[in-house]
Amino acid sequence: MNKSILCTAIIFCFAFNNEKKQSKSPVSVYNISAEVKKVIVYTTSDNTDYRLTVTDTLSFAEFGQPMETQPSVFVDPSHSFQIFLGIGGALTDASAETFAKLPADKQKELLQAYYDTEKGIGYTIGRTNINSCDFSSDMYTYVSEGDKELRSFNISHDEKFKLPLIRKAMKATGSKLNLFVSPWSPPAWMKDNNDMLHGGKLKKEFYGSWANYYVKYIKALEKVGVPVWGLSVQNEPMAKQTWESCMYTAEEERDFIKNYLGPTLQKNNLSDKKLIAWDHNRDLMYQRSSTYNLKM
Repeated sequence: MNKSILCTAIIFCFAFNNEKKQSKSPVSVYNISAEVKKVIVYTTSDNTDYRLTVTDTLSFAEFGQPMETQPSVFVDPSHSFQIFLGIGGALTDASAETFAKLPADKQKELLQAYYDTEKGIGYTIGRTNINSCDFSSDMYTYVSEGDKELRSFNISHDEKFKLPLIRKAMKATGSKLNLFVSPWSPPAWMKDNNDMLHGGKLKKEFYGSWANYYVKYIKALEKVGVPVWGLSVQNEPMAKQTWESCMYTAEEERDFIKNYLGPTLQKNNLSDKKLIAWDHNRDLMYQRSSTYNLKM
């Protein structure tokens, strides 16, 4: 199947670390002064060399009743939430193929604009696809048809475009790019619709093989100099698409993690990788997370 590359969209990835917990004994707000806290204002425009530029420094201060016309930000310093890890973009086949067609000076300019922490905006998060996705010009997997044991596993397909771009992006960040990997679909023969496209579900008899697939992929990338920070179970697990897609209910994703993917990562010394569930829209996050908390 051939697909036309229409654009090289940059998909923003916002990552948070939930390891920072709120204190069990919150400090009284009356004991904390916000007056010493500074707010640094960043802006960007067409004439700032693609950079966020510091334009102002403000301070918090006690304030009485504001007028309705006054914009106000109210801060409760006794409550803290996740640590903000960074912002980044997708490094897909489409981006990589388009990047490869650029002259060397334009490649350097692009890498500097997005990944250089001094002269660019300094992306620190990257996301790439396991197997083909809707931003691929061909449909592919890393194993032969029906190879349940994954003996034929090989990522040579990605060496032509995608991996060279990822390596250059990592180098541009000074090896500070946190890369996570995500599948759009297992191989067609692992699914109940025998198709990488149009949704479908992973057959239960291939849960173990598919869990090992992630391990094979992560280790193959790291063997060729591309360290992996984390992985997600499935790109958009509730979206039946005309392109590569696979459906998981909250219960199915939870049980796949609990009984297959989690133990397989641990068994293969990959328990340090960040495992992301519900790699999708935030509107159903509460329902998904509530289900994940059950029987985990």
